[in-house]
Amino acid sequence: MKTPVCQIAIETPLRRLFDYHPVPGAVPGARVRVPFGRQHLVGIVVSHMSHSDVPAEKLRSIEAVLDPAPLFSAADLKLLQWAAEYYHHPVGEVFATALPRLLRQGRDVAPVRRSWRITDAGRAALAQGALQRAHRQQQLLGHIATTGECDESALEAAVPGWRPLARALRDKSLLEFHEQSLTAAASGGTQPVETGPVLTGAQLAAVETLTAPGLAGAFLLDGVTGSGKTEVYLRAAGAVLARGGAVLVMCPEIGLTPQLLERFEKRFEVPIAALHSGLTDGARARAWHLAATGGARIVVGTRSAVFTPIPDLGLIIVDEEHDASYKQQEGGFRYSARDLALLRAQQRGVPVVLGSATPSLESLHNVTLGRLTHIELPERAGSATPPRIALIDMRAHPVNKGIATPLRHAIQRHLDAGAQVLLFINRRGYAPTLLCQSCGWVAPCNSCDARLTVHLARGARASGALACHHCGAEAARPERCPRCGYELHPLGHGTERVEETLAEFFPGHAVERFDRDSLRAPQQLHAAIDRVHSGSARILVGTQMLTKGHHFPDVTLVGVLNADQSLFSTDFRAAERLAQTIVQVAGRAGRADRPGEVLIQSQYPDHPLLKTLLDSGYAGFAADALQEREAARWPPFSRLALLRASDTQPEVALKFLRAARQLATPAAGVALLGPVPAAMVRRADRYYAQLMVESSQRTRLQAFLAGWVPAVEQLEKPRSLRWVLDVDPLEVL
Repeated sequence: MKTPVCQIAIETPLRRLFDYHPVPGAVPGARVRVPFGRQHLVGIVVSHMSHSDVPAEKLRSIEAVLDPAPLFSAADLKLLQWAAEYYHHPVGEVFATALPRLLRQGRDVAPVRRSWRITDAGRAALAQGALQRAHRQQQLLGHIATTGECDESALEAAVPGWRPLARALRDKSLLEFHEQSLTAAASGGTQPVETGPVLTGAQLAAVETLTAPGLAGAFLLDGVTGSGKTEVYLRAAGAVLARGGAVLVMCPEIGLTPQLLERFEKRFEVPIAALHSGLTDGARARAWHLAATGGARIVVGTRSAVFTPIPDLGLIIVDEEHDASYKQQEGGFRYSARDLALLRAQQRGVPVVLGSATPSLESLHNVTLGRLTHIELPERAGSATPPRIALIDMRAHPVNKGIATPLRHAIQRHLDAGAQVLLFINRRGYAPTLLCQSCGWVAPCNSCDARLTVHLARGARASGALACHHCGAEAARPERCPRCGYELHPLGHGTERVEETLAEFFPGHAVERFDRDSLRAPQQLHAAIDRVHSGSARILVGTQMLTKGHHFPDVTLVGVLNADQSLFSTDFRAAERLAQTIVQVAGRAGRADRPGEVLIQSQYPDHPLLKTLLDSGYAGFAADALQEREAARWPPFSRLALLRASDTQPEVALKFLRAARQLATPAAGVALLGPVPAAMVRRADRYYAQLMVESSQRTRLQAFLAGWVPAVEQLEKPRSLRWVLDVDPLEVL
């Protein structure tokens, strides 16, 4: 007699579902608690089967059903199972990625919306300027006054560190706390709170395309920086909300979430959920539950938000679709949120919009294949004009502390005109190297094949320190060379050194540094952006943190201090990333009424990449780059997977990969390359190697991996060895 069973996804490294005797209420998509060995774990019911391959006497029963209604719909379950199969990752770990930590632990999150409102006394205090000496409290009170009512997940993104401020304001009777059931919270107006600016012709055409009734399919919104892509998102979202649908808006980084969230909050008077790793466990679980139960009409989130269940989903927006942050590049489950957003929209039959000023070569190739509909915004919105871009030949001009004379004069000219200046250098710290000019000794990292970076001050060392940007190791900065005793000198420039130089060259003009060392917490980034918008900061210097998404209307000059960093990299994607970075940072200049100027310092001003960017823009570069990729048979004209391995002993990872290669059954159209040591062999006292699998067809690659990976999993290996499969890797070094 056949025994019906529930198949359950459990967070284990085993690549399978587990069969259990069903109980009432254990429906697909619901969480259940089950015995697993000697443990009691939380899993998700995936399906019901009429029988099991496991003998009935060995099947165990579900202990408890944790949800009165399923958390995941059939479409959500299908997406998660597809992701597990495509990326060849244990299905239970994939399902765990889709749940907040508290829900993975079996906790129940009350389906309520917690929000804050301003009181009459609070409005009076704002009008009277009573909180001028409490700037952060005034900021929070003003934000809530603008939005009318703000739920806690939105506050976490808009005003990081808001909780003690809110408690203080509540104690003064300036704020009040409110709770609503999700059902009540879901109601609300769908008409825009404000109408937005007058659209350009290109924006109007884009909006007409994206708001057509019954629209489905995938679209690439290719708009130059400052062309008003966000306004197109807002109009498209408004049309979906008016039809009773919900919208998922994805952005690549936490730092961009508050700005995007604020734009949607100002436009629409509907509940909005924010989902990103900067939230507390409780706030993230409540925001997720708000989205999953239909209480939120708009969900704004980073990479993992792509898995969030959203009833009545009608539109997916992927902002800055080219950004590498959409690909999970650490840990085991290495998925692309952008690619999964495309699949999710296809499965649901809803439109998905990929937006960027510098689209990925994969997306541009998909346009030529007809998989994406190309929508262009070729001009800046309003009265803004494209900036003037010029190269500075560092061989032909005097360079003082990393800044060439023409750039220094331009900075002074723009500052004298009352404008702000932005300088970009993609290197943190004071200097990348500490060098003895006598014997050539360079400060090394003792745990990596890398040099230590010089920092002015780090951690508890006010006098400065050395730090490894790969493993995080720190060391005191020696005064003398340990080999010969001569004086040591920092070589090269990082953001700290540039900040020091700017303070020396332009006294009286406040410098704001944007990097992961100076802005570790979200509230620090928010405060720095406030100083820029208020005008108290006149010169901005930073890393890629400054290159995308930010709107600084008073910045009229952008200087790129080192455009040569990736010109000669062996990584086949390096040129694409460099071109995107230059175009994105250049786009920060002249975004309002004032004309903008971009000056790019280079030792190689005749390099083809730089000349193509200046002569033909990003579109010209992309066309040339795609031709080169096609000739070399690199993605998007081929499909790759990397089997990566590491161990504490130098040869163990290579030995494992050689054994894995021997297991491979020859397959037509599939080639294995390697194994070889990684470009940086030793990181954090582990030795890395990799084996590449390449095919011209995705189906052939997937068929090969489906048979090969389970065999690799059975290989004997020491406990110290770690391995991971990276399908569609962004980095192959």
